[in-house]
Amino acid sequence: MKISSRGEYSLRALIVLGQHTDQVIPINEIAAQTLVPVQYLEQILLQLKMHGFVKSKRGAQGGYTLCKQPAEICIGEVVRKLEGPLAPMGCVSLTSYESCSMEGNCLLKPLWALVRDTIAHVLDNTTLKDLLAGNIGIRELGGVEHV
Repeated sequence: MKISSRGEYSLRALIVLGQHTDQVIPINEIAAQTLVPVQYLEQILLQLKMHGFVKSKRGAQGGYTLCKQPAEICIGEVVRKLEGPLAPMGCVSLTSYESCSMEGNCLLKPLWALVRDTIAHVLDNTTLKDLLAGNIGIRELGGVEHV
């Protein structure tokens, strides 16, 4: 799994909006804080709007705001909606399975499944509120601590 610039910039925009939940933030201000060109940010915010993460307000006092509280925005959901499946290989994808010529004899499949599960666990247990508070670090996964 690789996060594209679109995915990275989407999360940056959500962070900016999450820092100002009581305000409508103009796109120029979001662009300045995220270091994303306005034209590209327009496309990203439109996608976030279509997926129900942000809403827009038109006019002179217009801009963007979150649709939900930061604690209700799961980073795993954002990443899946913008980037697709979390699995590093199609043979272990839960939503976009792809058969493999090594099916049944592949000793790597359990490794790829563990990578998928680890990524899913971290992203699904992280909210926008966690990112804003800096609550990212060691989490327990299957009895083993990971950084």
